[in-house]
Amino acid sequence: MGLEIFLGVVVLLALIVGFRSIRLVPQARVVLVQRLGRYHKTAGSGPVFVVPFMDKILPIIDLREQVEPFLPQAVITADNVGIQVATVVYYQIIDAKNATYQVVNLVGAMEQLTITSLRNVIGGLTLDRALTSREDINAKMRVVLDEVTEGWGVRVTRVELKDIIPPHDVQQAMEKQMQAEREKRAAVLRAEGQKQAAVLQAEGEKQAAILTAEGKRQALILQAEGDGQALITVQEAQAQAIHMVFDALNTSNATPEILKYLYIQALPKMAEGTANKLFVVPSELEGIAAMGATFAAGGAQNGQPGATTPARPAIERTGP
Repeated sequence: MGLEIFLGVVVLLALIVGFRSIRLVPQARVVLVQRLGRYHKTAGSGPVFVVPFMDKILPIIDLREQVEPFLPQAVITADNVGIQVATVVYYQIIDAKNATYQVVNLVGAMEQLTITSLRNVIGGLTLDRALTSREDINAKMRVVLDEVTEGWGVRVTRVELKDIIPPHDVQQAMEKQMQAEREKRAAVLRAEGQKQAAVLQAEGEKQAAILTAEGKRQALILQAEGDGQALITVQEAQAQAIHMVFDALNTSNATPEILKYLYIQALPKMAEGTANKLFVVPSELEGIAAMGATFAAGGAQNGQPGATTPARPAIERTGP
């Protein structure tokens, strides 16, 4: 019975020792092993075997990139404006041994280093420059932090200015300035729009005037062509009428006396209208006109045509 108890105790102790001698480390993490209080080794991911009661495993260290936000800190710019600046530091542990043994509090040391670097960098800039040069400030701070933390086994990958908070009165002044700038840009845009509208309207009016003038020009050309064609048609008709008259006279064997009589008969019709006209009376017709007047006077006294008054010649119609 006593032997069984002893064996049971031995097995239990063996299980305890075995359990304490094996540890599992997750991926992308490492552990430091101390033996008798001194650094022994750095163990990576996977199972780690240690000597019970002699080796001690320190807390697991994460090798992935980590983010550490820091609270806003008071900073004075080159133009003596007090502002609050909040930062975010991205870092990665590349040497777990140095990160453990070279610095007591890694995150606290990085925070104090960030505050000091921030005050040095922004202290040489004006407020306007600090507000508009975040990329430059981030780059300068990353270089400074990376140089110092390299001895701690840490690599600073990025530093970001999370927020820059100026005093309340400065914020109000900046808001007024921004409002003025927005109003200025709006006025410029309105002026540009009005200018473009005026230019477009002027171009439209110009094109309309050109089209109107072109239309009038075409209308005048067409009217002139029409008038010319009409005049040609009238002249052709008159020429044809003259040819017809000459043909009729040639075929009717009209005597000169008949032609003279017809000319006298046509004079009243030629005198109709308001236009001033000048008629040339052939010399051969003067005697006939005088003789006609004498006969008319004699006929008026006797109430009948004179005996010597020649009778109006009769013109026979040869055609229908």
